Amino acid sequence: MLYKINNKNVFLLLMIFVISSCTNLDLAPEDASTEDEIFRDAEAYRNYLAKIYGSFSLTGQDGPSGAGDISIVNDEGFTSYIRVYWKAQELTTDEAVIAWTDAGIRDLHEHSWSSENQFVRVLYYRIALIVSIANDFLKQSSDERLAANGISAADQEIIRAYRAEARYLRALAYWHALDFFRNVPLETTVSANTPLQVSPEELYAFIKSELEDIETILPAPRGNEYGRVDQAAVWMLQAKLFLNAEAMIGLDDYAACLDACNKVINAGYTLDPAYQSLFMIDNDQSNEIIFALNSDGKNTQNWGNTTFLVHAAIGGTMTDTDYGVLNGWAGLRTTSALLDKFPDLTGDIDSRAIFYTDGQSVEIDDIGVFEQGIAVPKYTNTNMAGDSGSDPTHVDTDYPMFRLADAYLMYAECVLRGGGGDLGQAVEYINAIRLRAYGNTNGNITPDDLTLDFILDERSRELYWEATRRVDLIRFGQYTDQGIWPWKGNVKEGRLTESFRDIFPIPASDILANPNLVQNDGY
Repeated sequence: MLYKINNKNVFLLLMIFVISSCTNLDLAPEDASTEDEIFRDAEAYRNYLAKIYGSFSLTGQDGPSGAGDISIVNDEGFTSYIRVYWKAQELTTDEAVIAWTDAGIRDLHEHSWSSENQFVRVLYYRIALIVSIANDFLKQSSDERLAANGISAADQEIIRAYRAEARYLRALAYWHALDFFRNVPLETTVSANTPLQVSPEELYAFIKSELEDIETILPAPRGNEYGRVDQAAVWMLQAKLFLNAEAMIGLDDYAACLDACNKVINAGYTLDPAYQSLFMIDNDQSNEIIFALNSDGKNTQNWGNTTFLVHAAIGGTMTDTDYGVLNGWAGLRTTSALLDKFPDLTGDIDSRAIFYTDGQSVEIDDIGVFEQGIAVPKYTNTNMAGDSGSDPTHVDTDYPMFRLADAYLMYAECVLRGGGGDLGQAVEYINAIRLRAYGNTNGNITPDDLTLDFILDERSRELYWEATRRVDLIRFGQYTDQGIWPWKGNVKEGRLTESFRDIFPIPASDILANPNLVQNDGY
């Protein structure tokens, strides 16, 4: 597995990247002799690339905890990229609440976070860490460095391909920075200078340019090792970027989004026959998943990624072993706003309704009580046959970052937003998704049914708890000063919140550390 890093010297080098307080996008190794020694071995570059991939899932250098990458919070598990990314995309919306009382976690659903919120800080610094490591990887793998380190011509060619993957992962991190923070430093090289803040337009243009540059360098769809990026991953990230361009920077790029969706759709992917299997231990076999973050109960142990998504959704009268684990963490549930989008909660009509209702109430009077709110065991450490993963604590289920159904939904939305395409084809794509959900044509829609309101609801039905809801609500103008759902704004019935909360604040510690930064409006 690419994530597994065995080179001791690479381990020593990577420890330099532990973040303690403020963001440095210009981090460089401090021990030049160690650096020179490490990179005389071609395998070190593969291991270093693995660290960039692993930074989206893992938290440090020593299994589930120990030698953490980020030390700004006491619980290393909080610093998992997907764990904090998921919380920011889901707990701030109508799709999820959490019973826990860790400092700052209730602020997310209440829309009351500040620049001191620990979860906002971790998200910002984890993004910065990935950028920092990617930048150093690109420095270490330059043609000049490879030649100086005596790397053979054949290995140099392989490492040049690694560089395209590193650039993709950096672009992915910057896409998330644009989504969450808008106004961030942009650094592409290792430098001693204090990073400069750029406009959202500049960051957008950079991401767009990077993806265009690496598209033809990366392998064809499904042509890379599983869990590594290829051209289809580029097209999906382009589609996400272009789809949200108008909401983020006022640019109509829907035609470009539709073109990217067409590339994905025509690349040979197919919808998985069973919706539930997309979120189980054997989802690495799915022909629907375009890019996933690997999870292995033995080799990638951590308290984030899908380990968090499985455990935190189990509590009350639920039987832990039914989901392949020994204990639940009694945290995550959903609100009636999501439930109302389904014809019933049993999954008998729409199989995407993966809810646990026994002993749970639809209405929530106290967010801190797990039994209030319906449980959502969408992610499990089992397969369809009921077999459990390799470890009852750290799960084997990969995190599906991009999948085909989302490309279908984005295509349909682009058609409605004037990006071109064909309305009849859009309806066919939506009906393909709903045929899987309903098991028959009862869920089919007609062209008259396909509206933007329908698309927003269908995205929720298909993609709930997949970290798309916040950005979707923002794009549809229903996130802060227009949308209301239970307990939004710390009111049971929900309330409107300030529009400046469409983006998060830059952490106060980074504002203090870098005089070039200006805080986002409202914070």
